[in-house]
Amino acid sequence: MDKLTAILVDDEQDSRQILASYLAKYCPDVELLAACKNIQEGLSAITQHQPDLLFLDIEMPYGTGFDLLEQVGEVNFETVFVTAYDNYAIQALNMSAAYYLLKPVDIDELIQAVAKIKSERTKNSEISHVKILLDNIKETHGRPKKIMLPTFEGFEIVPIDQIVYCEADDNFTKFHLKGVSKPLLISKTLKHFEDLLPTSNFLRIHRSSLINIEYVIRYTKGKGGYVTMNNGTELEVSPKKKPQFLEAFRLS
Repeated sequence: MDKLTAILVDDEQDSRQILASYLAKYCPDVELLAACKNIQEGLSAITQHQPDLLFLDIEMPYGTGFDLLEQVGEVNFETVFVTAYDNYAIQALNMSAAYYLLKPVDIDELIQAVAKIKSERTKNSEISHVKILLDNIKETHGRPKKIMLPTFEGFEIVPIDQIVYCEADDNFTKFHLKGVSKPLLISKTLKHFEDLLPTSNFLRIHRSSLINIEYVIRYTKGKGGYVTMNNGTELEVSPKKKPQFLEAFRLS
């Protein structure tokens, strides 16, 4: 495969130099065409070089990396986000299955991110991580709108409000969606999605079940009790989770 052409945008000189050095030494399949210190330089470099790959700092003076992407318009390159902050943006990045690195950049994680991008390009994937990401970033102060779920065949983009409940299946998770009879099988644990999905709507009621409380139509008392979802499924509430469940409905 030909080399991936790349541009780096980061306002910190040391960070630019370190990442450029790592790319040269550990990622021989990446050709760095420009290292830019602000959004304006980055936009000019993208227009000039039309890169395959953009390494983009999130937090910069006078704007963010997301602002740069908004100004690009149609994004026809893959993006690896680089950030020093494990903050609100991380949830949006994860929801969008976007590639990101936390500073200080770990060499192994950098190599892995480049390898994943090369693999996706080989599959001619047309999934736009960036488009889903920007949609979710706009909803930062509310709820993310969509989640990108990796499947065996590629990705499924699922509106958050269409998820009825998630079910643990060993190291996999089954997503049961509104109006869809066959669940999506995703190769990540239920705990991963418990941490990722908004707690305002999603509640772990059992080691095997994470529910969207908007779809609960009935609760039946018992040691832990049972909930009935609007698709007719009855799910057990564990005794340990019962107080949290009742509190969510202000029934305790």
